[in-house]
Amino acid sequence: MTSAPDPLVRVSTAQGVTTLTLDSPHNRNALSTPLMTQLLDALAAAVADDAVRVIVLSHTGPVFSSGADLKETAAAYEAGTVPVAMLGDVLAAIWESPKPVVARVGGSARAGGLGLIAAADLAICVEDATFAFTEVRLGVIPAVISATVLPRLAPRAAAELYLTGDTFDGRRAAEIGLVTTVTTAEALDETVASYCRALVRGAPAALAGAKELLRRPPAADIRAELAGLRELSVRYFHSAEGREGVAAFREKRTPRWVPET
Repeated sequence: MTSAPDPLVRVSTAQGVTTLTLDSPHNRNALSTPLMTQLLDALAAAVADDAVRVIVLSHTGPVFSSGADLKETAAAYEAGTVPVAMLGDVLAAIWESPKPVVARVGGSARAGGLGLIAAADLAICVEDATFAFTEVRLGVIPAVISATVLPRLAPRAAAELYLTGDTFDGRRAAEIGLVTTVTTAEALDETVASYCRALVRGAPAALAGAKELLRRPPAADIRAELAGLRELSVRYFHSAEGREGVAAFREKRTPRWVPET
């Protein structure tokens, strides 16, 4: 009988928040094929569960993720493929999630791990975390992760860090847009929880719509842009969530979509 694979991604849910914890500290949460497969499955399950309102991406050990599993990569050369090919699916799943994804970064990250952080809607890191795009020092380039990283980073910072491979800290990560905010190790969990409490107060469809709005390409001219946005606004005001939100505001009560504490 075939034994079940070791759990590399642990899942827990409370008060509408599902936490997916990368749990492969022996290789610094490297993005191996088994870990990425389990992460994709866990993300899909969280998205499909109506009780889940927010997804937190966390980790065990001192490293959030060291990027590609280079041991697995070396062994895979003879097969003509490398594990990084799956990373695009993982980044897309995080980026396209209709539910907000929060990265809880309590340690350092390298290369592909930065792609996960950038794919999340919000990212909170500790101030002593370190980051680096180490790809050029390995003779490769940060190709796949650029889909999520470059929309976040200031262009000059991206050029500097991609080309030098230099290490930078949490405060620099916040300055250049890689993370949302930086905090102390002692305050990390409460900071993440505070963001989650705010996020679950948003209506599910409205949160998904707001995510789409943030990534919506602008129209050719301002009047076309405003016409499309006006139609979108009217649609949401007439939606069931919009009507419930307005009613709850007028009646001075909590909207029905907010999870009970």
